[in-house]
Amino acid sequence: MGQNSFGEIRVFVEVARRGGFRAAAEHLQQAPASVSEAIQRFEDRLGVRLFERSTRSVALTPIGEQLFARSFPAVTDIEGALSALDEEKDQVSGTLRLSAPYSAGPFFLDDLLAKFAAAYPAVQVEVIYDDTKIDLLTSGIDAAIRSQTMMAPDTHAVPVGPELNMTIIAARSYVKNRGMPKHPRDVLDHDAICYAFGHGNRLAPWGFKGPDGAFVIEPQPRLVANDMRSLLHYASHGLGLAYIYREIAAPYIANHELVEVLGEHLASLPRYSINYQSKRHMTRRLRAFIDLAKAQNRLR
Repeated sequence: MGQNSFGEIRVFVEVARRGGFRAAAEHLQQAPASVSEAIQRFEDRLGVRLFERSTRSVALTPIGEQLFARSFPAVTDIEGALSALDEEKDQVSGTLRLSAPYSAGPFFLDDLLAKFAAAYPAVQVEVIYDDTKIDLLTSGIDAAIRSQTMMAPDTHAVPVGPELNMTIIAARSYVKNRGMPKHPRDVLDHDAICYAFGHGNRLAPWGFKGPDGAFVIEPQPRLVANDMRSLLHYASHGLGLAYIYREIAAPYIANHELVEVLGEHLASLPRYSINYQSKRHMTRRLRAFIDLAKAQNRLR
């Protein structure tokens, strides 16, 4: 049997159960001549005659009746499976698997996923918090939320979340003892509390702006963590300067528990992105999640 066998068997079953080429052609949305030719090719391939034809009627031969009795249930099952697949494609359901950095949750992702889960109760959401690069082809992950510096190659990206305004913060006790940095290069002479991606093999550089454009400094760390809440905790205990999202530090700055350092020299970072492998054959649940993220972006 060749690769067209199922198509030919399906045409055969439709002609047999509808009693003629024209009725089968209407159901299959094909020309009657095409249906007749398909049956002729099928008979030639099998080397048997399946129908007795006359100018007024089409009837199964004995061997055609045997083939119809065995093939009809199989074709019906396959058509039912394909119909169920079409229905599933039209529903927003199943499991949406995401990978995201630890900081994204409290920053914006928890709120976004809560809205998504409320809007699509038939979808189960799984979030794996991990900063390392993800192979979307082999990991089983539908999409990865990453910063621009951690985007995997050959992926599509949709911006998500707010602008990433950064700040350097320190306890008042630390500034009193060690002095206030005046220039970005001064951080090299201070204790640094640094954010680590993934398992700590890569530290986030500190981004600044100057007359010649943006630049980064990588201070020698005294403390390293892959959760910005820990960086905030260490800084509040006077252990050094911490480079974190300003939104996370804002309440501590407002109540004067922490002070900002070098604010006029700091550059904003690019927003996070939802990274996914292909626009083709995208599940409806991933499309719904991306559409919700876009809608939230427009509201910002």
